Amino acid sequence: MREIVFDTETTGLDPQSGDRLVEIGCVELVNRIPTGATFHAYFNPERDMPAAAEAVHGLSARFLSDKPLFRHKAGELLDFLGDSMLVAHNARFDFGFLNAELERCGNPIVDMGRMIDSLTIARTLHPGAKHSLDALCNRYGIDRSHRIKHGALLDAELLAQLYIELTGGRQIGLTLVAEEQTTVTVSTISVASPVARPVRPARLFSPSAQELARHAAFLEKIDNPLWHDRPT
Repeated sequence: MREIVFDTETTGLDPQSGDRLVEIGCVELVNRIPTGATFHAYFNPERDMPAAAEAVHGLSARFLSDKPLFRHKAGELLDFLGDSMLVAHNARFDFGFLNAELERCGNPIVDMGRMIDSLTIARTLHPGAKHSLDALCNRYGIDRSHRIKHGALLDAELLAQLYIELTGGRQIGLTLVAEEQTTVTVSTISVASPVARPVRPARLFSPSAQELARHAAFLEKIDNPLWHDRPT
């Protein structure tokens, strides 16, 4: 089972009011195990960068000015996504920006039926707790010490670890049978018959007269042995 965990950075909160996607990071999972395959790109938003957004991700309009437009990388991105299920934290936000950009450049949008929202999973598992990526990484012991600002690929990598924990942890990859099998029947297990072995008599290891004499001579060489102090 192939899934893509992804995260986005944007110029704001609403693609319908002119905010644009400026970064996307994607991490491939197969059977909930990271394969090492990733996709990462920055995009020129063709507009200014509000100070509030730059404070979150650190991406300035100057930095993004020489980056490709989304439409120039859309085909490569869609090839990487394929038809896999897509995992994001507060996924409607990320899907909203991704589909707005795809629609803007004439590409078909991503079906919302492919969406897996890790935020919804976390709220179900931990009602009443904090559900930000930072808070959940702390809860599950995921190291985020290298996360200074938001970054799409870094956050996707953290989210991939979190998603694995939310859906069963690392042990989900430790399977001894094919994925489609759900039970193991006793009839598939063969037990070897015990092998008949000859019974051997016990061997005696009594000391010889010479060994007893050498031992007595050794004891005579010990000054003030403890056993001489014991009452008789």
